[in-house]
Amino acid sequence: MKPLIGITGRQLALGMVANTSERFREQRIGSYFSAFAEAVAAAGGIPVYVPFVAEATGVVTRLDGIVITGGQDVHPARWGGRAAVDPAVDPRWDHDAHDAERDAYEAALIVAAVGAGTPLLGVCRGHQLLNVVLGGTLTEHLDEGPIVHSAPYAAPSDGDPGHVVEFAEGSVPHAVYSGQRMTNSWHHQAVDRPGEGLRVVGRTPDGVVECIELAYSPVVGVQWHPEWTATQPEPIFNWLVGAASRRTADELALDRPDRKAMA
Repeated sequence: MKPLIGITGRQLALGMVANTSERFREQRIGSYFSAFAEAVAAAGGIPVYVPFVAEATGVVTRLDGIVITGGQDVHPARWGGRAAVDPAVDPRWDHDAHDAERDAYEAALIVAAVGAGTPLLGVCRGHQLLNVVLGGTLTEHLDEGPIVHSAPYAAPSDGDPGHVVEFAEGSVPHAVYSGQRMTNSWHHQAVDRPGEGLRVVGRTPDGVVECIELAYSPVVGVQWHPEWTATQPEPIFNWLVGAASRRTADELALDRPDRKAMA
């Protein structure tokens, strides 16, 4: 049985789409990057898009793994940041505006997944939100130096040869990537103080945190965008789907009626 992998997205106004009829401009649509679904499917999972209205505990009960995807900055009120926020800016009409509703929903998913032992992958914003939900903080803004983190190139991309992440021995990413990985980079914030139970397991040479994992749990956060790798194989999705498959097999072996019914 292929595992079901939930993928989060965002809400936009339909008027953000070119040539939309004026009659429907204010209607909301769910927006999801197709690359995530393609990566999950290629790894052997079944991608499932998760809207904000799907109750978090129920989602985690029915699904076998979760991907918290990228996007706008996490609202600074969640972690003590000082960035100015204009409450009049609607995230449905501005890709970069803070979205408190999305923050709250994905935070609930993270709490439910961690509590249930559900395999979880946080990507870029999702990596940062994972840290914040577990009590960590973020660097408000990275000053660009020899290593450029808010890179100008378009997706998909394998990244810049100078942007190499070194992984800690014994970590999941070290095993997945054989110690290091050249990665793409589209971020201006980063993990600062790790949240409870989280361990920093990947950094670029300038010390910026690029990867975290939760001790004794199938939970990993990556700062880059593995779904937008251009030519390199991207094994982190194989790890996620494999972890989800093992969890489902273990639950079936334990004779859980709810899982047997779904099987």
